[in-house]
Amino acid sequence: MHMNTPPRSTIRLTRRGRVALIATGAVVAGTAVAVPLLSLDGDAEPKPRTLVIPEGWRAGQVYDAVDKALALPAGSAKKSLAKAHLKLPADADGNPEGYLFPATYPLREKATPEALLTFMVDTANRRFNGAPIAAGAQRNAMNVYQAVTIASIVQAEAATKADMGKVARVVFNRLERGMPLQMDSTLNYALNRFTLKTTAADTRIESPYNSYQRMGLPPTPIDNPGEDAVRAAINPSPGDWLYFVTVKPGDTRFTADYAEHQRNVAEFNAHRKASPRSTR
Repeated sequence: MHMNTPPRSTIRLTRRGRVALIATGAVVAGTAVAVPLLSLDGDAEPKPRTLVIPEGWRAGQVYDAVDKALALPAGSAKKSLAKAHLKLPADADGNPEGYLFPATYPLREKATPEALLTFMVDTANRRFNGAPIAAGAQRNAMNVYQAVTIASIVQAEAATKADMGKVARVVFNRLERGMPLQMDSTLNYALNRFTLKTTAADTRIESPYNSYQRMGLPPTPIDNPGEDAVRAAINPSPGDWLYFVTVKPGDTRFTADYAEHQRNVAEFNAHRKASPRSTR
């Protein structure tokens, strides 16, 4: 995704090149400052001070990361939900999916899974219930939880930030026309996997997250979206699109014409066969 970034070694060499121009005294002083910072804990392996939750992670991935960061047995964070008393919308029915806000969280001494999960949900509530998002949801005749659910689909389906508003528009256009969403990301969520391959059998699975068979939105968000995806969900780009497919990286095609979409899908399948590594 970051093809414009030069290889790391190049960056390091460039920095070294610059450092070499600085007077030796400055380099020694800089090194002397760095050493005590690295050994504050007196440990060879200092514990991480922060926990990074990327945009688009599912709740299961967040629980695993919390367990690892706090060096707890697998399953501890999920079990802690019962005593965490998270402030979730009524529609969530106690499931924090969508509200474990992607950000960098401090890992304080004696941090507990419930404290971390509460911090994430409180952060989501602050971001989602503020004027722009709450008002934007209302403007589009939905509640905030529905906006976060759409944002989670946008987060999973949009290949780039620039495509997010278009993906959101496809969701709205399909809902308005009474069409099923037919989003592979919802099937992947139901099957607890990440893949670009969807079979006809997958589209027939019995699940409330099967948006090929069920109408409307899935019952919960399908991941934890970031702010860009939530903004796209309340400000979809204007357009009549009903279909889209990422034929190859950097080439996502949106259309309102089914025949054109079929041609795009055929091209996607041909490209996938030619380079099997492109399937996740």
